[in-house]
Parts: sequence; structure tokens; C-alpha cells
Amino acid sequence: MQFGIFSVGDLTADPTTGTTVSEHERLKAIMALALKAEEVGLDVFATGEHHNPPFVPSSPTTMLGWIAARTETLQLSTATTLITTNDPVKIAEDYAMLQHLSDGRVDLTLGRGNTGPVYPWFGKDIRKGIPMAVENYHLLRRLWREESVDWQGEFRTPLQGFTSTPAPLDGTPPFVWHGSIRSPEIAEQAAFYGDGFFHNNIFWNKEHTEQMVNLYRQRFEHYGHGSADQAIVGLGGQVFMASTEAEAKRRFRPYFDNAPVYGHGPSLEEFTEMTPLTVGTPEQVIEKTLAFADYAGDYQRQMFLIDHAGLPLEAVLEQVEILGRDVVPTLRAEFERRRPAHVPSDPPSHADLVAAGADSKHRLVIPNQGVAAGAAQ
Repeated sequence: MQFGIFSVGDLTADPTTGTTVSEHERLKAIMALALKAEEVGLDVFATGEHHNPPFVPSSPTTMLGWIAARTETLQLSTATTLITTNDPVKIAEDYAMLQHLSDGRVDLTLGRGNTGPVYPWFGKDIRKGIPMAVENYHLLRRLWREESVDWQGEFRTPLQGFTSTPAPLDGTPPFVWHGSIRSPEIAEQAAFYGDGFFHNNIFWNKEHTEQMVNLYRQRFEHYGHGSADQAIVGLGGQVFMASTEAEAKRRFRPYFDNAPVYGHGPSLEEFTEMTPLTVGTPEQVIEKTLAFADYAGDYQRQMFLIDHAGLPLEAVLEQVEILGRDVVPTLRAEFERRRPAHVPSDPPSHADLVAAGADSKHRLVIPNQGVAAGAAQ
């Protein structure tokens, strides 16, 4: 099973000091976080994509290219790449380039984002978000799988004999996750193509997460990609740890209470009860994270959010150290101990996809008829 961390890259004042780091300092802190992840033995680092304050990561491939040059084993991913407001041609080229630079250590999570105004900023209509996601992804698949593409759709100008460069590494496109927290159409899309489904459940109760993941699993089996429990699932999580629960809550509470994303709402105790947020000891994080599989099934990737709400870099690096030393080794062993033999332990690597050959389902271009319950029509 893969374990990693993701950053949304918010630029938030530290409520304990009243100071806000510069954009430059925040970007350098995210880079330090990624390097620390590999140092302590984590598997994956992912960055979000945002085009509005208070977030700073507007160019994921630039960031991931920098990280690729300074790491050796770390898998690089996104959380998420905006499939609706980015041109599929640019996504195809940028992530194929990143594949080459990282020697295949890249996958990506496609999503629509959580900022409505981004659509008009890029000349798009938010009311067409779902059909745009479906159509853009089908074009992206073709660009990665065909040498010459003729295309005419609803949401971009036609292509005639277009060749995306560079071609994917070893002629094999990156593995794709479809990220969604509330749209069954996206779970359907992921299942239709046999791709991964990442449910970033950090703000959601377990009943909602179970419903979304089970929909994807059932449809994955329906489309003939394997049994429902073999579907490739990723989940999110939030943690802050200390030697005692009281100490963890004392240190984290000011950040929780003032965070733009969830401050001034439910209390810290209410939020930890309702969602995956765990503020306590490493043992409490292990116990709560293992319970995710009780309602979501055995899954392949667990990502933690730890660098937000104005937390200083020193505290965040400490959290990564604790994850790598005290949490992930136990989680890895326990998840694998309970996993049935026929259920994949990891998402497909680049080497796995290359070995599957040109006739694998991963390489196929599937017409988008019926995807997303007719949303593509």
C-alpha cells in the first residue's frame, strides 16, 4: 500500500504569531516537505492546483519537475489537475514531459477543483463542468494513445492530424486517478475506464465516503475490469500528532479554530468525530486510519494533509517525521496483513503498465458513450 502526503498550498497567517510567510517562503516550504517525505520513507507526494489566493501552487508540473530532479524513489502526483479549465492538449504534453524527467515516477489526479470562479477566469462555463470533464478526458486519452488525432467536440476547437509531444514514456500513458468528493458522474467515469478513484474525504463523514467508493467499486465490476474489491481506491486524511492527545490538541487548536477551510464552524472535537481528522497520538492515528478500510474496503493509496492553516514549517516537518517513523510502518504491515490475496496492494506503477503491453485495457481508447450516466451526450 502506498502512503504519502499532499499539499493544497494555502498561504495562511500563523494564528499564534500573527505572521504570514511570503509566497516564496511558502513554495520553498512545500518543496522541503516533499524532500522530507522521501527521506522518511513515504511513497507519494502530491500538490494541488489553484489559481486564486490564498493558494500558491498554480503550476504543479513545474513544482513536480523540481522535486523529480532531487528525489529518486518518490512517486509524484497531483491533488488535483483541473481537467475542466486546463486544455487537454497542454495536460497531455506537460505530464508526458514530467514522465520523461522523472523516469516514470508520475501519475495524476484529475478533478474539477473547488473554486467556482476559476471557470470564467479560463473562459469556461461552470454549468458545463461535468460534461466538460468527460469530454476533455476522452480527448486526453486519445492524445496519449494515438500518434495523429482528429478531434471535434463541444468544448474546444477541432484538431486535425495533431501529434502531442513528447509521446508518453515507453509509449505508456501515466496512470490516472479521478478525484471527486460529491459527483457520482466522476466515480462512474473512473469505473468506466478502469482508472483509479481518489475520494478526498477530509471534510466528509464515513457514510458519504462509503457511498461514493461503493458506487465506483460496483461500476468498476460492471464494466468488466475485475471484482469490486479489486478497484483502485485512494483516500485522504488529516493528522496532527504529539506524545499525548492533550498536547496535540493544545498545539493544533489555534490553527483549527482560525483556518479558512474549517475554522469558526464545528469544534475541533466535533470535527474529529465526524471526519477523518485525527489530532492525538500516533497510536490514535493508526487506529482511526485502519478503520477507513472497514467502510471503504481494502484500498491502495492513503494520503495525509498536514501542512495547512498557517502551521510553521518546523512543525510540519516534525509531523512528516512522526508519520514515517511511528505511523506508516505499522499501517503498512496491518493493512497488508488483512488484505485478501486477490486485491492489489498498490496502484499500477509505470513498470506494471509497460509490462501489461500494448493490448492492455490501460492503453485502449474507449468511446465515451454512456460515460457519466449520459453526461457526455
